Amino acid sequence: MRLVIAGLLVAAAVIVGLVINAHDQNLIYAAAAPLFGNWQPHVGPGTPAAVLIAFLVVAKGPELAQHRWALPIAYATATAFTFSLAMIDGWNRFITRLTTEDEYLHEVPGVTDIPAMLRGFAARIPDFQPDSWTTHVSGHPPGALLTFVALDRIGLGGGAAASIFCVLVGSLAVVAVPKAVNDNAVLPFLVLFPGAVWVGASADGMFLGVAAVGIYLLTRWPLLGGVVLGWCVFLSYGLVLLAPLAIVAVGRRIGWAVAGALAVVAAFALAGFWWLDGYELVKVRYYQGIGATRPYWYWVWANLAALALVIGPAGIKGLRRDKWIVAAGLAILAADLSGLSKAETERIWLPFAIWLLAGTAKLSHQKRWLTAQAVTALAVNHLVLTNW
Repeated sequence: MRLVIAGLLVAAAVIVGLVINAHDQNLIYAAAAPLFGNWQPHVGPGTPAAVLIAFLVVAKGPELAQHRWALPIAYATATAFTFSLAMIDGWNRFITRLTTEDEYLHEVPGVTDIPAMLRGFAARIPDFQPDSWTTHVSGHPPGALLTFVALDRIGLGGGAAASIFCVLVGSLAVVAVPKAVNDNAVLPFLVLFPGAVWVGASADGMFLGVAAVGIYLLTRWPLLGGVVLGWCVFLSYGLVLLAPLAIVAVGRRIGWAVAGALAVVAAFALAGFWWLDGYELVKVRYYQGIGATRPYWYWVWANLAALALVIGPAGIKGLRRDKWIVAAGLAILAADLSGLSKAETERIWLPFAIWLLAGTAKLSHQKRWLTAQAVTALAVNHLVLTNW
């Protein structure tokens, strides 16, 4: 029944999206609504590799999930699958996704004084002023920009290095999630996670990896996990909604986790950036742009259709009263109702969506469901030219 409902939701979102775009184009750049991209069936150099990797995971994934080297095998395979999906769109598109005038790398050359950048960061968030940050930099705390500045400083500047970095970090979620939920049976489903389409390459793919590692660390070393999750909320304002997952992970040792997170908050405050100031100003910036015209009445439910494509049929089938799934669901519900997530949630919600796959470990007929995951990822990547 859940699969039928999800299928009807996706179909309704596509049909209503086509009607809206045909009349007033208020969905803006989401021609393939509920996904952010354009309908454009295509193949590319990554097609054979993606199909081959998917076939091998379906055939051997459940067996290899119990291998002593299961985690490194899964990480390598997920990285290869994500990269292959990206290559369906071609190398040039892969290396330029983070270099456009709306993206982080556009601002990296202008950051010559990091302390000064942090002190003046909030003032540059609102639009319609000469020194306004570009779209993605203004929409996130300074940690995201700092990450790419750091890559540039160590000699890994440019779009190729940034995109590869996002894939490598994003794929860490495939290792972190099974360690956190303590069940390797979920591994092949994480490898064929349809959300991998947007991990290669978007900064949100990188956020996914950092967040998943932070949640895992909370289950073992709460202070260190708190530091990593503290850093997460300076990568994206929305990652404050990791709180339900963090509570599930840390249990009664929450004091250590809070101390670690507050240390990061204090460090940024001392450097001149106060998170709450940035958050208030980013809401202003959001409604200065396309956020003001995208219809809430559509996206508040169409976002969930996009989520269904991200987690795939196996993710939907595996939904159950599991603490990880409930926590991720609460985070997603809060994000959806906020009105600050209208479109593009297929990448923005990656750090939450991955945990909805926790229930796939309990599925019977695993090869059947793995096939459904692979078909979903391949179909989306071949039918839609996504922006990420």
